Amino acid sequence: MLKKIRVAVALFFIIALTLLFLDFTGTLHSFLGWTAKIQFFPALLALSLIPLAFLILLTLVLGRVYCSVICPLGIFQDAVSRCAGIRKKNRFSYRPPHKAFIIIRFTLLAVFAVSAGFGIISIVTVLLEPYSAFGRMVSQIFSPLYLWVNNIFAYFAERSDSYAFYSVDIWLKSIPALVVAILTFVTIGIFAWKSGRGYCNTVCPVGACLGIFAKYAAIKPRINKEMCSKCGICAKNCKSGCIDPVNKEIDALRCVSCFNCESRCPKGAITYATKGKTNMKKEKPVSESEGSGKLTNEGATRRGLISTAAFLLTGIFARKLHAYDFDGGLVPLEDKKAPARSVPIIPPGSLSARNLSRRCTGCQLCVSACPNNVLRPSNSLNDFMQPNLSFERGYCRPECVKCSSVCPSGAISPITTPEKSGTQIGYVVWDKELCIVNVDKVQCDLCEHKCPTAAIRMIPKDADDPTSLKIPMIDNSRCIGCGACEHLCPARPYSAIHVEGIDTHRII
Repeated sequence: MLKKIRVAVALFFIIALTLLFLDFTGTLHSFLGWTAKIQFFPALLALSLIPLAFLILLTLVLGRVYCSVICPLGIFQDAVSRCAGIRKKNRFSYRPPHKAFIIIRFTLLAVFAVSAGFGIISIVTVLLEPYSAFGRMVSQIFSPLYLWVNNIFAYFAERSDSYAFYSVDIWLKSIPALVVAILTFVTIGIFAWKSGRGYCNTVCPVGACLGIFAKYAAIKPRINKEMCSKCGICAKNCKSGCIDPVNKEIDALRCVSCFNCESRCPKGAITYATKGKTNMKKEKPVSESEGSGKLTNEGATRRGLISTAAFLLTGIFARKLHAYDFDGGLVPLEDKKAPARSVPIIPPGSLSARNLSRRCTGCQLCVSACPNNVLRPSNSLNDFMQPNLSFERGYCRPECVKCSSVCPSGAISPITTPEKSGTQIGYVVWDKELCIVNVDKVQCDLCEHKCPTAAIRMIPKDADDPTSLKIPMIDNSRCIGCGACEHLCPARPYSAIHVEGIDTHRII
């Protein structure tokens, strides 16, 4: 019964979190956003005391249930491990804690402790934090397939005069982010396929931290040594490799409370209980086939196979599709290119580059949730995987505050629409050598017309001739850096007017 409850709750969490990263409409965050905000490391960075207290109390009571029920990367590993178990039964064995692995594990934990305590988010933190690693896998690998399927439905809906679906662009936001996501998927997948929770008990610093609390858990798996026959079935089905069948002991530091041992034990000698309370009565033995981990739920098996097929197909469909703008429906325009900005533009609500770097784990939930296609993961080592703004495909609309409402780590603080409209995240630079007024000798006032804060005003190019062509004059004391002018500028491939970021946001 305990295992069934655990599996049901775990399915809810992984489905909810996956949908959060896939949802491009922004509707699910209102209902499921809390599932991201109770992830351990983001809650720690955000200093969210209630989620942290809940997770620590949960671990002190039930052990590392978080790793099996709430952590999406842990649940992903369970899914891969279960698929591997279809081919080979009883494939695990007890793994004594190796000194080298212990050193690696607690060294990485120390790195994370420094990151949380001193606000230094290193590349190690970004790459290994489990929630963020899962988020990047979904947003970079699975999201293109999801959008591709959506566009198929939109194609047929449009021809049926239905607005139930609408087509969206599928594009590659960051090559390094995609490479990291693929490497993460392959590496953790291999770990899970071969050794179950090997990643969790070797590399994952969150697992190491919670393992310390789990050692003192009130309720954890306990072996009745009188009933145990040392058959080893529990160890052969323990994906954490933490059950020593010879000495009849369980390493609570590595146990993830998956309840496999309790359900597989043919003697009923393992039970989850408080200290001194173990089974005193033999339960009905189960058959060897049941004890070996045979899957009786054919539906779950089928879902696992379908999931595996979906993972493989993603690599086929995750490609960049080029979108074209049309002038009068006749001539395709050249795609815009991002200018070389001296300072990156960071999202409204992030307050400063220092605050963003101290708290952002690069999970890319804000990138996935951005409806304007302006956020993308940074490729720079200084702020690797953290969100930057670029305006080739849209601009940061003053009324949109979606990124600030979904961030689970506090890297982007909640901000209201009026606050955003008065916050300067960058300033405008005009390049007269690219402006079509100078290049093509034609009048253009799109930047003035589209500026939401009236920071751009057209003035005569020749001050002595009021009838001459007009060029933009910029008042950066009014500019908020939304990028409307840069996005809508007709110059190609680089806009004649672009936004430069600032290290610390200002109220104007």
